[in-house]
Amino acid sequence: MEKFSYEANGYNRNEVNQFVSDVIKETEGIITRCKQQRVDIDKLRSELQHYKDLEKTLNLAIIKAEETADNIKKVAREESEMIVTSAKNNASRIVNEALLKAEKIQNNADTLEQNMKIFKRKLRLIVEQQLAVIDEIEVLELDPK
Repeated sequence: MEKFSYEANGYNRNEVNQFVSDVIKETEGIITRCKQQRVDIDKLRSELQHYKDLEKTLNLAIIKAEETADNIKKVAREESEMIVTSAKNNASRIVNEALLKAEKIQNNADTLEQNMKIFKRKLRLIVEQQLAVIDEIEVLELDPK
């Protein structure tokens, strides 16, 4: 608290006026700073709201990206399962076709073996008949009639 000097009719007017003027200036400065701080606070609140909105948008984008990644993984897993199933089915079909061909070839081989045995028997029979003819010719040649 400031002390004023005394004059005949009370305090020194110049000192009081100077004090009041200083108080007014200081109060105006405080008011000006308060107004500027109010503007700054409003600006900072606006920026804070902007950043909160950005954060919310980014969080939603992250959630969507995670959902999309999950969906892509699911589709990829389903496609790979379909490919594996298709490959197994194709492999089974190929194996079955090969088994049928092998069975057909085996049947042909069995038929050929049977035919070969029949041919050998017939050929042996023919050769034996021809040998019998040769034997008869020798017997005829040896008989002097």
